[in-house]
Amino acid sequence: MTVRTLAVIARTHKTPSQHPALSYLTIALLCTTSFAPRAAPSSTESNAAPEGLESVVVTARLRTEDAQRVPISMSVLNGDKLDLTHTINMSQVTQMVPSTNFVSPNPRNTALTIRGLGSSVVAVSQANDGLEPGVGFYIDQVYHARPATAAFDLLDLERVEILRGPQGTLFGKNTTAGAINITTRAPSFDREVRAELSGGNLGYIQSKFSATGGLVADQLAGRVSLVTNNRDGVLDNVRTGEAMNDVDNLAARAQLLYHPRQDFSLRISGDYAAIDTQCCTQVFFGVGKSLKVDARQYPALAAGQNYRPPSFDPYDRLTDIDSDLKVKSHEGGVAAIADWDLGPVRLSSISAWRYWSWDAANDRDYIGLPIQTIQGIPSRQDQYSQELRVASTGHQAIEYTGGFYTFSQVINGHPQTGYGPLAAYWLLGNAPAVPANLLDGYLTDGRTRFESSSYALFGEATWHALERLDVTGGFRYTLEDKQGKFHSTVSGGLATTDADLIKKKLSILRPQSYRADVADGSASGRVALSWHWNDKLMSYGSWALGHKSGGINMSGLPLTADNQPALTTAAIKPEQVITIEVGFKSRWLDDRLLVNFDVYHTDVYDFQANVVDTGPGALRGYLANVKKVRVQGAELDTSLALSAHWRAQFASAWTDSEYSSYRNAPCPLERIGGASTVCDLSGRPLASTPRWVFSGGTEYSHPVRIAELFGEAYARADFTVRTQVYGEPTDSRYTVIDGYGLLNVVAGFRPRGPWDVSLWVRNLLDEDYMQNLTVQAGNSGLIVGTPSDPRTYGVTLRARF
Repeated sequence: MTVRTLAVIARTHKTPSQHPALSYLTIALLCTTSFAPRAAPSSTESNAAPEGLESVVVTARLRTEDAQRVPISMSVLNGDKLDLTHTINMSQVTQMVPSTNFVSPNPRNTALTIRGLGSSVVAVSQANDGLEPGVGFYIDQVYHARPATAAFDLLDLERVEILRGPQGTLFGKNTTAGAINITTRAPSFDREVRAELSGGNLGYIQSKFSATGGLVADQLAGRVSLVTNNRDGVLDNVRTGEAMNDVDNLAARAQLLYHPRQDFSLRISGDYAAIDTQCCTQVFFGVGKSLKVDARQYPALAAGQNYRPPSFDPYDRLTDIDSDLKVKSHEGGVAAIADWDLGPVRLSSISAWRYWSWDAANDRDYIGLPIQTIQGIPSRQDQYSQELRVASTGHQAIEYTGGFYTFSQVINGHPQTGYGPLAAYWLLGNAPAVPANLLDGYLTDGRTRFESSSYALFGEATWHALERLDVTGGFRYTLEDKQGKFHSTVSGGLATTDADLIKKKLSILRPQSYRADVADGSASGRVALSWHWNDKLMSYGSWALGHKSGGINMSGLPLTADNQPALTTAAIKPEQVITIEVGFKSRWLDDRLLVNFDVYHTDVYDFQANVVDTGPGALRGYLANVKKVRVQGAELDTSLALSAHWRAQFASAWTDSEYSSYRNAPCPLERIGGASTVCDLSGRPLASTPRWVFSGGTEYSHPVRIAELFGEAYARADFTVRTQVYGEPTDSRYTVIDGYGLLNVVAGFRPRGPWDVSLWVRNLLDEDYMQNLTVQAGNSGLIVGTPSDPRTYGVTLRARF
C-alpha cells in the first residue's frame, strides 16, 4: 500500500461509512511500517534504554515536564527531527501534525487552525485586523498577535509544541482553539558552530548558520542564527515571461544570556525576518454556475472579450495577469526573559516589543483583463507585552503556575482598491445605460487604525491528591478594550451627474467612515483529573472554557439592500468555547511503544467568522458571528522503537465539524443571484477542515564504511494524507479541494567528524493538489486557486563543530 493509494482514497472520500476508521488505520499503519528508516539519535533528553523511546521534555504548563505526564492533548517535534526533514516553516510543520491546518493564499492572509478552529480565513481578501486569532502563536514565550507572522521562516529550533484545546489558563493570551509553543535554541557556554547549505531544482538555495559560546567566563554567553531561503517561481506568466510565486526569505536572531549566579539568568534576544517576493497570484481552476442571467456569468463575459485563460488545467501552473505583483513583509522585535530561582518558587519576567509590516501589489481579478488592477493594504503593527509569572519548583503536593499579563497593539492600515477599463463591463454589464468607461480609474483610498489592550490574571495548579490521582484546576480573568477607526474616500472613474450612474459606481466602491469600540471582561478556566495507573499509563479527563473578546470590522462594511454601509456589522460579539476531552497516554514493551489517544467535543457559541459579501463589486471580507459551531473528534499518536537504529511514528485525526446554527449566512456561488441574499448553512461542515488526516514516518540509521570512510548512513520517509475539504466558508460545491497524499524522503551519510551530506525529495510522487481556492471578484463564477508545489529535490551539506 502506497501513499499514492492513500491519496486516491482521500480524494474520493465522501462519508465515514464509505471508508470506515478501521480501514484507514490499517492502511496507514501498513504504509508507515513499509518504509524503514531512522536518523541520528535525538538531542532531546532521554531517560530510556538505548533501544527505547526517548522521553520528551516540554514546557506546555510553563515548567519542565515529561510530556507523557501532562494531561493535555499535544504533539511535539524536536529540533533534530525538524532539521532532518528540512522543516523551516509552519506549513511544513502542520504536514506532520494531523490536527492542525495551515492556509496562506498570501502571507497577510495566513491562518492556523487546530481541530478546525482558530480562524476562518481560507481565501484571499479575508484577513481582518480586527479579528483576534483563536490559535496562539508563541516563540520563546512571546505571543505574536498577527497570524501573518506564522508565514515567516523559523530558525534554530529546539522544539515545537502544538497544544490542542483552550490554553488561556497558562498562556499570555486566551487562546480558544489551542497554542503553538515554539522554543528556539538558547545561548550556551559551550562553543558550537552549525552550518548548512542546500541546493536543488527550481533554483533552490537555502543556507543556515548558528554559533554559540561563552563571551565572559561563566557569566555571559551569546548566540547568533541566520537562515536564507530562495527558490524560483512555480507559476509562469505567459504575458510577461516571468516566473511568479517565488521564495526570497531571510531570518536572523541574536541572543545574549547573562548568568551571573546559579539562581538568576537574563536572556535578551533580537530578531528580524523578511519576505520579498513576486507573489502571490492564482491560476484558473474551474467555473461555477450561479443563478444570475447567463449574460452576467463568466462564460459569456469571457467570450465577449474573446478571452481564454492560458490553460484550463491548474497544474500547468500558467497565468496571464496584467498588473503588478509583489509581497514585501517584515517582522522583528526584542525580548528580555529574566528568571529568579528562589528555591521553592521561580519568578519569571517576559518583556517584549514586536512589529510587523506589510506591503503588496495584486492583480485581484487573476486574469489577463484589466478589471481590478489595484489591490493592497499596506499595514504596520506594533505590539508590547509584559508577563510576570511565579511557578513552583521540584515535586510538591501542589504544583502551580500563575501570573499577570498585559498586552497592547496598534495596527495602522492603508487599504487601496482600483479598477480598470473593463471593470464596468465585467461587474455591471454592458447595457447601453452603463458607459464602458464608468469605472475606469475608479478607486478607493482608506486609512484604518486598530488599537487593543488586554490585562489578565491567570493561574493553574495541580494537586497530587492521592498517590495516583492528580487534580488540575486553572482560572483566568481578562479585561480587554478595542477601538477601531475606518475612513475611505472614492475618486476617479467617469465624471457624471446622472444619479443612476452614481448609484452604480457606489455599488462597487463607496466612501465609508465609522468607528467602533469593544470592551469586556471575561472569565475562563480548566479542570482536569488524571489517574496514573502505573508509571507507564495515565488516563485523564478535562473540561475547559475559553473566551475570545469581541472583534471590530476593519475591512469596510457590507452594504444593505439600500446600498448603504451596514453599521450594525461594525462590531461582533465575543466568542465562547467549551471543550470536553478524555484520553490516555501510555508506554509499552519496555518503552519501545508509545500510544496516546484522546476524544473530544467542542461547542463554540457566537463563533467569530470572516465571511465574504456577495455584492457585485470586489469581494469584501467582513466579520460576523455564527450562533453555534460544533467540532468533535478523535486523535491518535504512536511511536515505535523497532531497534536501536529504527524508529516509526504514526498519527491520525478524525474531525467532525459543523455549523450547528448559521441561519443568516452568505450564500454559496450556486445560490447567488436569486431572490434570497442570505442562506441557512446550519448542519454544513466548517471550511478547510478535513474529516481524516494521517501522517507518519520512519527513520533508519546504521554504521557503514564507504571506501576509507567510516560513519553512519541514514534514511527517513514521511507521509501525510488529507481528505477533501471545502475551500471557502459557504461550502460551495464549486470550491471543493480534493484530498491528497504527500511523501517526502531523505537519505544521507555522516562520516566520523563534523560533516553530514544528504539527498532529499519533497513531494516524491509529484502529487497535484490545490492549496486554496478563491471565487473571483463580482461572483462571475470563475474559481481560481493556488496549485501545490511540484516535486522538489536537492542536496544538503551540514557541518557541526
